[in-house]
Amino acid sequence: MTYRLLRLILSLVAYVTLRPQVVGLHNVPRRGPVILASNHLSFLDSVIIPLVVPRHITFIAKAEYFTGRGLKGRLSRWFFTTMGHIPVDRDDPRAGQRSLQDALRVLERGGAFGIYPEGTRSRDGKLHPGHTGVAWLALAGHATVVPVALVGTDKVQPVGRRLPRPARGIQVRFGAPIDPSRQIAAGVRPAQARRELTDHVMASIHTMSGQALADH
Repeated sequence: MTYRLLRLILSLVAYVTLRPQVVGLHNVPRRGPVILASNHLSFLDSVIIPLVVPRHITFIAKAEYFTGRGLKGRLSRWFFTTMGHIPVDRDDPRAGQRSLQDALRVLERGGAFGIYPEGTRSRDGKLHPGHTGVAWLALAGHATVVPVALVGTDKVQPVGRRLPRPARGIQVRFGAPIDPSRQIAAGVRPAQARRELTDHVMASIHTMSGQALADH
């Protein structure tokens, strides 16, 4: 109930102040395991996507959002816990694999999981190569992948800015669903299959976002 109330309040605020344009929402399955794989331009991305998708989307969030002190720390912990996000300690070398296991459990329950294949926010506005964790999850969780392209969130809340500023021009574009089982040719090695599937996802994001590609 708390999640629904929080989502309703944030949705009203977002649509009044930002008026995000949503394209291709019909591509998101209404039930069953699904991965929303998006580019990452701003902290705002993890707020906007759950607000426009009529499903509970779980994201990975850095552990600092759950461990802060004082009023700000308590508010942050309440918000990310209420949204159902999963904390990950980025200083732990094993945290990445554990977070994938947590995400896999979400998919095994038939849930929706949001992931940024680039691994972190783009600081130069370019689209960087995707890590193959998204493909590992899709294959292990038998989950459809829906590419997502965010446009304009970096203008509303650039990297380093604490609070978003009221602005228009945000777009959330959902691409055609990708069935991982159909992307793998017979005899392809698992590592190569994960790379090819990840590249397919990133190519779809690139087409929709129009971002320049990073050199590496």
